[in-house]
Amino acid sequence: MRCIGMLQAGARQSAVARELNVHRSVTHRLWNHYQRDQNASRRRGSGRRRIATTADDRYLLQCARRRSTLTARQLASQLSAAAGRPISRQTVSRRLHEGGLFARRPVVCVPLSPVHVRAGLH
Repeated sequence: MRCIGMLQAGARQSAVARELNVHRSVTHRLWNHYQRDQNASRRRGSGRRRIATTADDRYLLQCARRRSTLTARQLASQLSAAAGRPISRQTVSRRLHEGGLFARRPVVCVPLSPVHVRAGLH
């Protein structure tokens, strides 16, 4: 924003570039962008946009901690219903992994009877 202010005050682009220790093409690009859009904010970077926002990630981690028996697929359907857009099971698994939660596939186990335990020990 200092660059835009200096250019609006009438300074030359080369002088502004020298003052801010950047290349002249940077000030030129910034000034053209400001004149076109009346805005000098940064543009979004390259690459694929994330389908789940940071708020979605927090919601997902909160739901997973509350009900640890939910699978990633169930969490995905729950988040899709809440967010109003489809979110894949793989995305949910990745977000849980980033949040430090693992093994989202609970298994229902039948408890062994004392007879079965003794048989297994023999």
